[in-house]
Amino acid sequence: MSETGDKTQEIITQVWNLVEPLVQAEGMELIEVEYRRESIGWVLRFFIDQERGISVDDCAKISRIVSDLLDVADPIPVAYHLEVSSPGLNRPLRKLDHFQEHVGKIIEVRTASPLTPILNRRNFKGRLTAANSEEITMDCDGQLFEIPMNLVERARFCYFESSKQ
Repeated sequence: MSETGDKTQEIITQVWNLVEPLVQAEGMELIEVEYRRESIGWVLRFFIDQERGISVDDCAKISRIVSDLLDVADPIPVAYHLEVSSPGLNRPLRKLDHFQEHVGKIIEVRTASPLTPILNRRNFKGRLTAANSEEITMDCDGQLFEIPMNLVERARFCYFESSKQ
């Protein structure tokens, strides 16, 4: 990973650790934190959820709480735009329980590096057949792939693909 990528990941980890307890105290779950450069500048984006779903009021409430906390803690050295959102239909999968909830469903996964030099493949789309703390198993067009959890860079549920079945 590049030096910028390392710093970005450090900021994400630090912000996640600061914000997650506050989100949980409000009865919600922090699903994902993104921090990246976009056309409008740096964007810090939180995805939150709860059983009854997320409303605009929920997003505004968490935005106010998080903004105040980040103003005090000041973990980000540059100006950024803060966004709080629901994860949407194609929700990110980040934690083990997220994967376990979606066993049997279609997901997309991008790994940090190719699984092996022979496969030379980083992107996978298929049915999640198993998930444990060490790896996930996916059926991609009849071929099974065992992907170590520590190599999963990004993963998301494919709502429209799963709803067709």
